[in-house]
Amino acid sequence: MLAAHGIGTRTACGQVFPTFEPGCRAAFPPSGGLRSLETGCSPAGTGTITVMATTEDRKGLGGSDEWRRELYEAAPERQGELFSTISGLENDPLYTPEKVEVDYERDLGYPGTYPFTRGVYPSMYRGRLWTMRQFAGFGTAEETNERFRYLLEHGQTGLSTAFDMPTLMGYDSDHPRSLGEVGREGVAVDSLADAETLFSGIPLGEVSTSMTINGPAAMLLAFYICVAEQQGVPRAELRGTIQTDILKEYIAQKEWIFPPEPSMRLVTDMVEFCARELPRWHPISISGYHIREAGSNAAQELAFTLANGFAYVDAAIARGLDVDAFAPRLSFFFNAHLDFFEEIAKYRAARRIWAKELRERYGAKNPRSWLMRFHTQTAGVSLTAQQPEVNIVRTAIEALAAVLGGTQSLHTNSFDEALALPTEDAVRIALRTQQVIAHETGVVNTIDPLGGSYYLEDLTNRLEAEAYDYFDRIEKLGGVIPAIEENFQQREIAEASFRYQAEVEAKQRVVVGVNRYQLEDESEIELLRIDPALEEKQIARVKALRDRRDSAEVERMLARLKQGAERDENLMPLLVEASRAYVTMGEMCDALRETWGTWRETPVF
Repeated sequence: MLAAHGIGTRTACGQVFPTFEPGCRAAFPPSGGLRSLETGCSPAGTGTITVMATTEDRKGLGGSDEWRRELYEAAPERQGELFSTISGLENDPLYTPEKVEVDYERDLGYPGTYPFTRGVYPSMYRGRLWTMRQFAGFGTAEETNERFRYLLEHGQTGLSTAFDMPTLMGYDSDHPRSLGEVGREGVAVDSLADAETLFSGIPLGEVSTSMTINGPAAMLLAFYICVAEQQGVPRAELRGTIQTDILKEYIAQKEWIFPPEPSMRLVTDMVEFCARELPRWHPISISGYHIREAGSNAAQELAFTLANGFAYVDAAIARGLDVDAFAPRLSFFFNAHLDFFEEIAKYRAARRIWAKELRERYGAKNPRSWLMRFHTQTAGVSLTAQQPEVNIVRTAIEALAAVLGGTQSLHTNSFDEALALPTEDAVRIALRTQQVIAHETGVVNTIDPLGGSYYLEDLTNRLEAEAYDYFDRIEKLGGVIPAIEENFQQREIAEASFRYQAEVEAKQRVVVGVNRYQLEDESEIELLRIDPALEEKQIARVKALRDRRDSAEVERMLARLKQGAERDENLMPLLVEASRAYVTMGEMCDALRETWGTWRETPVF
């Protein structure tokens, strides 16, 4: 149906439509084209109305440049808002084959084949949907265990564990620095006893578990192994991921414990141990998510994440490991922000770069080493405290980008997370968002449905080029760790964050409810409140543990751990032994602090 406006009136899309008098009949010509409309009356004294501009047969146009000059530029663009991506990449108004060079076999290929631009598996979501994995954790292990069970009952297919700040920083709940933070932004886990409660009634041989922790990741993995042993689950059958990405802590999240070099040694210990003992476990989730949350743009998230990944590969190879012995179990974790097409292009470029570098630079022979499998979480930084219900829309769009980008697992943020940890109702809506995308939208019915889009392929190519430019700059600084020590990545992120905030404040980028479409009076929403008594409860738990365990065995284990840290010994077996003796996570971290020292960065202003 052709919408009719006034004669000579330009619509929002730039087209000009005629006005028909009442009773006039419009008919398309026999050719089916839109060159003219024959009518039974004549608005301008003629029997034929010529449809203007975009409805003309334009076979005579000399290409997109002529189209732009003769047609597009005749209508003024909207003013005041940017048409570039969040990363600052300029967008043309139209992409055509004459402007975008794509070699199908070289650049795209088929799903499940090199370079994996279109997906890492041949059947993608027609074979198996992504894992729906909601991040959960608050209070003590009992409260989080209840939330885990709630999510599994409502259709979640994997667990994702959020830890509180003391746990993330390697302090027990009764440490003076933990005061006021216990159980606030995640679950408090001080020892194997807490891990036993956390996973009580959850069969670890049947569920995939993700744990978002970095500095003390080795200790939490040791706890998990011990719980599985108690359940009778062999190590070789455990499935899941532990983040362990210490490099991005120095770059973005700032939750480190030890200096970079010994931290990288501990990460490599985990990679080596898992390659030997836990073949189905991902020992690192190389994370761009927190780099993005710190203020980076998509190009920086892509580049810094992959550069970190290459640094981990280098470290494992330097340890003497064959690349094909560990690379298939490396995984990634990306952000899903609001710039829809840029996010999809970012995931596609990431797969292509990783496959190329692992095959060509590192000489990996196993095709599984070339695969970039990744988890995605929608952007926490995109959530607003103003009109929080609008966050449901933001999250749905971001989740759709992750799915169209080929993610292997997904967390959708809850709409109230700009204000507090989520309520059960908010978590359920977030999970239902994924389920609607999976079962009601049809986007899973064909693989990589946006592949071949001139715009998307061009954006993928440009983001890939941006990443390689950053790789070169990092290499010239001596590699990832020297670049971190010079604050290169940190400074780049700070500048990108400043630029984006300036664009928002200038209203060049609109944030609904924040700098446009505000409400004067907003009703309050129900929030989750963490009972302060839970902190005292957790402190009592760890003190009771110390009273009932074998103190002499604890001291022996800690002395043995320090001895191993001073040597080139893999520390994972020692950490598992210490965990069985109920040595606390804080005590293990303190032993390594005494041996390795701690780290303080130079601030970036």
